[in-house]
Amino acid sequence: MKILVTGTDGYIGTILASVLLKRGHQVVGLDTEFYHDGCLYKDEGLQFPPCIKKDIRYINEEDLSGFDAIAHLAELSNDPLGQLNPTVTYEINHLGTVELAKQCKRVGIPRFVYTSSCSVYGVGSDDYKTETSEPNPQTAYAHCKVLVERDLAKMADDDFSPTFLRNATAYGPSPRMRFDLVINNLAGLAYTTKEIKMVSDGTPWRPLVHVLDICEAVVCTLEAPRQIVHNQIFNVGDSKENYRVKEIAYIVAQAFPGCALKFGTNDGDNRSYRVSFDKINSTLPGFHCHHTAASGVQQLREIFDRIRMSREIFEFRTYTRLKQLQYLLGEQRLDDKFFWR
Repeated sequence: MKILVTGTDGYIGTILASVLLKRGHQVVGLDTEFYHDGCLYKDEGLQFPPCIKKDIRYINEEDLSGFDAIAHLAELSNDPLGQLNPTVTYEINHLGTVELAKQCKRVGIPRFVYTSSCSVYGVGSDDYKTETSEPNPQTAYAHCKVLVERDLAKMADDDFSPTFLRNATAYGPSPRMRFDLVINNLAGLAYTTKEIKMVSDGTPWRPLVHVLDICEAVVCTLEAPRQIVHNQIFNVGDSKENYRVKEIAYIVAQAFPGCALKFGTNDGDNRSYRVSFDKINSTLPGFHCHHTAASGVQQLREIFDRIRMSREIFEFRTYTRLKQLQYLLGEQRLDDKFFWR
């Protein structure tokens, strides 16, 4: 299968492209390279496809010619970044993705795998959210995910088959590291400062999923019979991997001896959701999660030891998406629409 992976220079895309190549697929990447300034570590086992350097808002039908499928990751990637400029977030994440899908449909690309997010559930009770639960997005980033799912679902027909993967909160090592994800951030703090100081009381729920398990979900979706994944939503993760934030903090602290752990009261973030992953584990052929929060933290510690990670590395701007975009804007390398100057 010839697959275009957008966002191949990112946290997930770097690994996903390599996984697809190793499974024998022909892969081409596409990325605007906002986060190309840093590589946390070298992984000799990764394979890299040829990559088109391009903003998704500039993609044309010529770029899409000859592909059998798209795995679309290239959007502004989290809630704080989405709030930096909500108007541009909608232009890229919602309108840009919908236009990409329309072009895919026009040129005859039959498969479109969209990486959505469990953040669409926003705020909920302790009940498990399923794919049929009403979304309750709290941020521009999450709202865009809901809009894309709605608009692409309307486009589905005999010739165009979208699938929506609502990923739990990702964690785990990647050369294009993100330290703005809860486990990765807490592990970095534990390693470099010997302290985890929580602003909140840690009661909100978060579902977690390893970056490699996200990649497996994408691969299994691309390789599944069309009738199983056509116009379907799948929560991506494992139901056992729902944790309160304070539980996540304890797991991380235990992996880093001597790490002090302190909790606050309330940081004003009302997002809390507990998610069921029964559908993907019972329906998507070949899929199951291989990693847990505890094993992922151990992997992170091994990487930190190997590179002797300093606080300077941990705090480097490119590993926190908001910091990097603010830097590029401040240096006037990007204009106010996030296009390269």
